[in-house]
Amino acid sequence: MQAIDIQKLIEAGLPDATVEVLGDDGQHFEARVISPSFAGKSLLAQHKMVYVTLGNSFESALHALSLKTSAPR
Repeated sequence: MQAIDIQKLIEAGLPDATVEVLGDDGQHFEARVISPSFAGKSLLAQHKMVYVTLGNSFESALHALSLKTSAPR
């Protein structure tokens, strides 16, 4: 899986989000996701929302994903 594939999955599931995914080894990635949908939600709830967008891809194709999520300021 490529960083762009992860970005597209997150953007499809959270269309109001600004998404940046970094990673160059095909296994370890860092995603920064800013979405109005995160407003008022705990960090755990925000991360769960992102993982839902990835579906089974996260479990089967990704080795490690570091998430930084927030609502816009």
